[in-house]
Amino acid sequence: MIYRSAEEWRAAPARRVVLFGMSGLGKTHLSNILRQSGGWFHYSVDYRIGTRYMGEHIVDNFKKEAMRNPFLAKLLRSDSIYIASNITFNNLAPLSSYLGKPGDPEKGGLPFDEYLRRQELHRNAEIQAMLDTPHFIRRAKELYDYDHFVCDSSGSICEVVNPDDPEDPVLKTLSSHLLLVWIRGDRAHRDELIRRFDRAPKPMYYEPSFLKAKWAEYLEETGQRPEQVDPDAFIRWTYAQALDHRQPRYEAMARNWGVTVDAADVAEVRDEADFIDLVAGALAPANASA
Repeated sequence: MIYRSAEEWRAAPARRVVLFGMSGLGKTHLSNILRQSGGWFHYSVDYRIGTRYMGEHIVDNFKKEAMRNPFLAKLLRSDSIYIASNITFNNLAPLSSYLGKPGDPEKGGLPFDEYLRRQELHRNAEIQAMLDTPHFIRRAKELYDYDHFVCDSSGSICEVVNPDDPEDPVLKTLSSHLLLVWIRGDRAHRDELIRRFDRAPKPMYYEPSFLKAKWAEYLEETGQRPEQVDPDAFIRWTYAQALDHRQPRYEAMARNWGVTVDAADVAEVRDEADFIDLVAGALAPANASA
């Protein structure tokens, strides 16, 4: 780790962290607090994925849908209208809408092969966006004179790395430039995330072997053909299992590459000083994960 103690962290002229964990536990909340303090550059991996690496795919998907409407199709063909993605740090809906959900096309579902293709595009984009982090550290300093840097990672980071491989290219790159900080939720947080997801199921990335196994299991359990599957029903059914699938991966990332903070403590952070104290506590000898 680039900071070996709480003292090193507090005294560092440049504090740089990667926040990771399940979406909804506070990564963007902390990142916004740090950015608003005026001294931190906020690098959103999901934003980078949705603009630099998936932006063309997202907009083409919008255009494909617009072409179904004769009125809009005529305007598009004549270059009379312009369609763009309005993705922001706090609104990643354009990215998730492209990922989509598998199942019945009448309910907005995608054929499973197309769904897998989009998942693979996301996987490659996420890896590249993580590997872009050092470039943005340099850019933040050279262009904007920011010493401090927070990388707001995707919830699926644990699905695209091998935390037990000391030569994993993504984790090796990140750990050489930043401190990895896992936001760990408890059972109550898990249950609340499931309740939120059940109210508004959103597309997400899954590790390929896990996804294929769950798709086959769901088809067998329900007796449905792929084109009969309710897309929302499938991703609701999969979500809790995905949380449990990710938990040991996050734990291994923290154990081998970084430190751990609790989501309950993250919720109490109100300013930069609170955050510095939070990480310093995680780096204390009794609490450090590595």
